[in-house]
Amino acid sequence: MGCGSCGTGKPGGCKSNGGCSTGACNRLNVHDWLRDLPIDDIDSQCKVVEVSFKQGSRKEFFKNTTQQLFEKGDYVTVEGVNGFDLGEVSLTGELVRLQLKKRGMDEFNPDMKKILRPSAEREIETYKISKSREADILARSRTHASNLKLAMKLSEIEMQADGKKATFFYTADDRIDFRELIRIFAGEFKVKVEMRQIGIRQEAAKLGGIGSCGRELCCSTWLHDFKSVNTTAARYQNLSINQTKLSGQCGRLKCCLNFELDTYLDALQGFPDYADTLQTAMGQAFLIKKDIFKNLMWYTLPNNTKHYPLTIDRVIEIKKLNQQGVVVDELQAVELLGGKPKEVEPSFVDVVGQISLKTLEKNDRRRRDQQRGPSNNNNGPRNFGPNNGPNNGPRNNNGPRNNNGPRPNNGPNNGPRSNNGPRPDNRPPQGNNPGPGPSQA
Repeated sequence: MGCGSCGTGKPGGCKSNGGCSTGACNRLNVHDWLRDLPIDDIDSQCKVVEVSFKQGSRKEFFKNTTQQLFEKGDYVTVEGVNGFDLGEVSLTGELVRLQLKKRGMDEFNPDMKKILRPSAEREIETYKISKSREADILARSRTHASNLKLAMKLSEIEMQADGKKATFFYTADDRIDFRELIRIFAGEFKVKVEMRQIGIRQEAAKLGGIGSCGRELCCSTWLHDFKSVNTTAARYQNLSINQTKLSGQCGRLKCCLNFELDTYLDALQGFPDYADTLQTAMGQAFLIKKDIFKNLMWYTLPNNTKHYPLTIDRVIEIKKLNQQGVVVDELQAVELLGGKPKEVEPSFVDVVGQISLKTLEKNDRRRRDQQRGPSNNNNGPRNFGPNNGPNNGPRNNNGPRNNNGPRPNNGPNNGPRSNNGPRPDNRPPQGNNPGPGPSQA
């Protein structure tokens, strides 16, 4: 937007809250790239200033007789119809001279309107009051036009800064007799009425909008001259004649069809003329498309839906043979790579190392064993309690079980078992112990 440099603290493009020196919020804006250059001779400088009205919707040229230097974005009071008008300076300096030459206007025309003075605060307040009436007047004027059953469409109203004149912009297909409508407008709105008919393209430029390309309309941003567009431009560019796709928001053919037309016309000069048909042994081949990017010409044969791309040299060769009365046996079409190449998925490298599932399972098993604590740890001594028979030393489960002889057993062994707390053991000893010893009477 370019409104970040405004000293008012508010963006200049939203409801005109403050003036923006960049002018990026206005329509049909021109960048003054000579603005920062020093002025050598003030007398030879262009004395005409370009002033925009209604945020660039209308631009006019005014002669600067005040001998003051105006910057882009300054409000100036200019001559109006039976009063004054207020606009914003959009261009100054040598670029104005180029714009005058482009539009065929004379810089020293004595009939050119003049800039009266820089706008005062009181004039700016009057200007804002007059602009606030536009929406209400537009709604009421459309109601009056509908009641009179006039085949016209009111698109925009522009009020003069002093509130003495109103310009009504409308579109219509036929001639309209709006004399009664003017009398109603003048009696109700108490202003001098001017009816100005515009085209549909100009209406789209005033209303603005977003095109099918996703950007703002060219006619409302930078395009100020409308050239005629026809379907021939679409045929040169090998576009399908689809009225829905080729039409813009104004209902006419898109202006952008002319943007690349010169490039296509230059590229088509290298293609042979009068090569719409070729004589072959399989029948007459018909030209359906010219590809300027690959320099190919596409043909079809009768009773066949296949398309045959031929080079320009091959088409010229076949055309010369046909002029000599020779019919070629085959077209020798060019083989094209079908479809887009498949994208190769990127291969990832494991910088940590090779990790297998067995390693992860082993680590999980070791971690679970450590969390269980000493309950399953049988590495310490194991005591079976008091026993009537001698027990030669502690029992170590990690080594051989030391049992040097029979162990007498006069009764059940209910002694405490040292393994994570007392544990009764009523079972007879097992393992390498052959059994209980001889009972004593």
